[in-house]
Amino acid sequence: MTRSSFDSTGEHSEATGTVDFHPVTEKPSIEVSTEENGKLIVVHIGGKLHTEDYQHFVPTVEKSIQEHGTVRMLVQMHNFHGWDAGALWQDIKFDARHFDQIERLALVGETTWEKWMAAFCKPFTTASVRYFASDQLKAARDWIIAK
Repeated sequence: MTRSSFDSTGEHSEATGTVDFHPVTEKPSIEVSTEENGKLIVVHIGGKLHTEDYQHFVPTVEKSIQEHGTVRMLVQMHNFHGWDAGALWQDIKFDARHFDQIERLALVGETTWEKWMAAFCKPFTTASVRYFASDQLKAARDWIIAK
C-alpha cells in the first residue's frame, strides 16, 4: 500500500507500509444456552437483530428439537430494538419451520411493545406464550419449566 505524506520540512514524500486494521468484533445480539438437558433453550436478546445473529441461534434450537421433538424457550430481552429486514425474514422462516415444535415460550422484557410482541406471535406458533416483565424473571422460569 502506498500512502502520501508530508515530512517535517513540508516536502511531499511517498511512504509504503501496511495498515493493521482490526475491526471491532461485536458480540452477537443473541446469546443462546440450553438447560434441562437441552429441553429448555434460554435466549438473551439485546440491541437490533441482524440476519447473521440467526447463525448463532438457529443451530442450537434445531439440535435441541432434533433431540427432544419439542422444546421450551425462555427469551430475555434487554435494550431490544427489533429486527432489520433480513433478520425479520429469518425470524418468519424460523417460526414457519418450527410452528409446532415449541411447547412454551416465555418472553421477558422491559417495554410495552415487547408485551405486544408476545400477543402478536401467538398465531405463528402452537406454543403457549406468556409475557413477563423483567422483574418477573423467576415467575417466567417457574412457568417455563412447570410440568
